[in-house]
Amino acid sequence: IGTCTNARYEDIEIVANMLKGKKVNPFTRVIVTPASERIYKKAMKNGLIEILMEAGCTVTGTGCGACIGRHGGILAAGERALTTMNRNFIGRMGSPQAEIYLASPATAAATALTGRITDPRGYLA
Repeated sequence: IGTCTNARYEDIEIVANMLKGKKVNPFTRVIVTPASERIYKKAMKNGLIEILMEAGCTVTGTGCGACIGRHGGILAAGERALTTMNRNFIGRMGSPQAEIYLASPATAAATALTGRITDPRGYLA
């Protein structure tokens, strides 16, 4: 969720609100990368980073991240990723036999909870 080219504060806030008090699916890796230091600091100040970490997310530093296979984002053959990044071409996150799907932050959060691509409307407050 997020990359250097997106992950606005509002995106992180939506995800944190959906995950608050919950745990991500144990078979799901959730990597959150705030787009800038300013966004990271605001999210930390407002408790969003803590919520994400308590839910089981890995929160990385700002900059390039999982979309180029950093911070645990490398996919093996047959793995699938649902991501909010802006690119999904073959081999972008590792194996050319991995599947990459692009989605909204809310869809990514709902999917993190269920472990399956999930419509977020049932999780939005």
